[in-house]
Amino acid sequence: MIKCILVDDEPLAISLLENHISKMGELKIVATCNNALEAYRILRGQQVDLMFLDIQMPDLNGIEFFKSLDKKPAVIFTTAHRDYALEGFELQAVDYLLKPITFERFFRSVQRMIRQENVLQEPEFMIFRSGGFSHKILLKDILYFESFGNDLKVYFQNTSITVSKSPVSEFAHLLLDKDFVRIHLSFLVNTSHITSISSQEILMGNISIPVGRSYKKEFEDFARKFLGN
Repeated sequence: MIKCILVDDEPLAISLLENHISKMGELKIVATCNNALEAYRILRGQQVDLMFLDIQMPDLNGIEFFKSLDKKPAVIFTTAHRDYALEGFELQAVDYLLKPITFERFFRSVQRMIRQENVLQEPEFMIFRSGGFSHKILLKDILYFESFGNDLKVYFQNTSITVSKSPVSEFAHLLLDKDFVRIHLSFLVNTSHITSISSQEILMGNISIPVGRSYKKEFEDFARKFLGN
């Protein structure tokens, strides 16, 4: 578990990060702060592994605050401006995120943190929050994702879970290079479980998933690989 604090003087920015973090079981928020002095008191009182730190704040900006720390946690700078990017990376920041921060960009940043710190060395997995629990799911065990408005259903061999406020588009960009293909507005499928294909559908055993008209090209690219062409 990576203990993190969020430091930002904008409540909406804090709220967005909290929402992103709620979808990832690897992170635990130990505090949220709206200025650098409050963050300093938190850092003195408890262990913090990762700090999401806004740069432009009143009294003391994030760059100067981070420089002043004797014991520095890993840091991901957040800002609405590109001007500080070079200085941020010179301070060996894990990443530098431009607002508004998308979940895709946030996810890649956290994965970079995990790789750098060697926190997790396990088969590829994702953690989904559903029904008050955090579910650790190996990617290879996922059959497909199905979108229901802003909610998402994740299917396995004998069960499924529903993840609230997580449209399939949030995960499509993250998984398209990991043997997943999007063949319909509402479906993202694990290609390793596909047993048969036609021009209109794919089959996973007795499970049928339609091919959407808007995703014909993605399907045709996959079909060529599936058929060995």
